[in-house]
Amino acid sequence: MARRFSTGLRNGLLGGATDGSFKDLMELGFLDLYSGSQPSSADDGETGTLLVGITVASGATGLSFGDAADGVIAKASEVWSGEIDNTGSAGWFRFYDANHTTGASTTAIRFDGSVGTSGAQLNLSSLSLVAGATLTIDTFTVSLAE
Repeated sequence: MARRFSTGLRNGLLGGATDGSFKDLMELGFLDLYSGSQPSSADDGETGTLLVGITVASGATGLSFGDAADGVIAKASEVWSGEIDNTGSAGWFRFYDANHTTGASTTAIRFDGSVGTSGAQLNLSSLSLVAGATLTIDTFTVSLAE
């Protein structure tokens, strides 16, 4: 399944009212993992069950990216983790900007991607998540090339 950028993120990157770099637009963002199928658009409301929210060291601080190189940007050298709230099978993720706007929106800055054990936008060692355990994301990259 393809990574999907919201209309708000595309507009921000292409010189809209929130013009900025991907790193700036997503600064202090949040990564949520859901069960089920990825929505057809990052503008659509979330589907499935929210399994875990990922922040810096399972705290309240949002996530950061490093500097882009050769059209790819990776997570900053910080611990991305979260305590799993609901047991289930991870199916997709949504990365939100610092506003963490949920629900259907064409102005929210966010993007979606697939979750798998290989060949997905976010690869985990297991898709089976168990409530109470901590999930740590060691690597996370986004290709910025079209």
